Amino acid sequence: MAVRLNEDKELVAAVKEGLKRTGGYCPCRLQRTEENKCICSEFRAQIDDPNFEGYCHCMLYYKSKD
Repeated sequence: MAVRLNEDKELVAAVKEGLKRTGGYCPCRLQRTEENKCICSEFRAQIDDPNFEGYCHCMLYYKSKD
């Protein structure tokens, strides 16, 4: 299992700028709750799922099964 940044550098830059604006909360979410603090609880659960492979909600991170 490996977690990496998205290969799209423009998307990564845009999401990181959004994280700066929101104080570390996912810029794709409206609510500013601990569950939405990057890395969000949704993606942490997906990381823990051995069958999950894919991007987090805002597409900043990608989890591969390898």
